[in-house]
Amino acid sequence: MVGLLARPWARRVAAIALALLTIALFILNLRRTGERAGRAAERLDQLERTNAIHRQMLDAAARRPRSRDDLLNRLRGGQF
Repeated sequence: MVGLLARPWARRVAAIALALLTIALFILNLRRTGERAGRAAERLDQLERTNAIHRQMLDAAARRPRSRDDLLNRLRGGQF
């Protein structure tokens, strides 16, 4: 093995193989990082939608009639 690496062409082939391996690992790492970023963006979108729905529910609860009498007054006044 040592005798093989002593030859100039073998060292060149080993250097090229090492460079190709480095590039391949870098590209795979970029892909994995992109997937993580995509999942984080999807989670953020879902969280924003959930918060918007929750805000709507809280607004609706704040506008609800407080008692049966309030409900009857709204119904009689045609506000529903």
